[in-house]
Amino acid sequence: MFLSALYRYPVKSARAQCLQASAVGNLGLDGDRRWLVVEQENGRFLTQRAWPRLGQVGASYGEQGQLLLQTPGQAPLEVPVPPADEALRGITIWRDTLRVPDAGDAAAAWLSELLGKAVRLVYCPEQRARYLPSGYGLNSDRAAFPDGFPLLLIGQASLDELSRRVGRPMDMLRFRPNLVVEGAEAFAEDCWKRIRIGDMTFRVLKPSVRCILTTLDPATGERSPDREPLTTLKTFREKEGDVLFGQNLAVDGEGELKVGMAVEVLE
Repeated sequence: MFLSALYRYPVKSARAQCLQASAVGNLGLDGDRRWLVVEQENGRFLTQRAWPRLGQVGASYGEQGQLLLQTPGQAPLEVPVPPADEALRGITIWRDTLRVPDAGDAAAAWLSELLGKAVRLVYCPEQRARYLPSGYGLNSDRAAFPDGFPLLLIGQASLDELSRRVGRPMDMLRFRPNLVVEGAEAFAEDCWKRIRIGDMTFRVLKPSVRCILTTLDPATGERSPDREPLTTLKTFREKEGDVLFGQNLAVDGEGELKVGMAVEVLE
């Protein structure tokens, strides 16, 4: 088995970046989901689930670590990383409430124009990261702005089997993984507890619960009229009301991942 793809999402619900290599640490891939769009009025987080235009925002990093935003019809924007303890804004992401630095008026205006709604952009410094959901991981594990866990892994064979059942190819980016593994059987990752990639060890914490976001075409932002692949997933991947696809991970230590690295199941 080997690591066949690496993806990160600098802004939650914005476009993916396909990487050949990445540093990885307690918060997952370096720079992954460190930025979040929230409602200006109440600090509640926004995602593609209700705001599919977010998926058309290209987000990347400049040489100095600044965030670079672009989308059709608007001038690109460069957003510097805000100081960790200044301009703090109270936000809510799922059940978590926290105070994190606001990225400034220029970013807020750019995103508000795109969405037609008054929003702010916020940043998660490592020292302000969230704990994982209760009952999962170690006390030292943290996450920035993913739904709950620092890393998501999917086996390529699992997607291939899903595509076969749907009857047409499904884009891996519908599921927004960080790590894609080739060389395993379909859904083999369901049985893993610990894996090694390169010299790093990863703990498999829980299956990923899938939602309506998977029905959005990542290239166009259009929703599948037949609600695929969620419709098919419900026929064979539903457990106790949750639709499961992929595995959430946490990492022990820090290091670097590169596409092509061997993947070994330890447990």
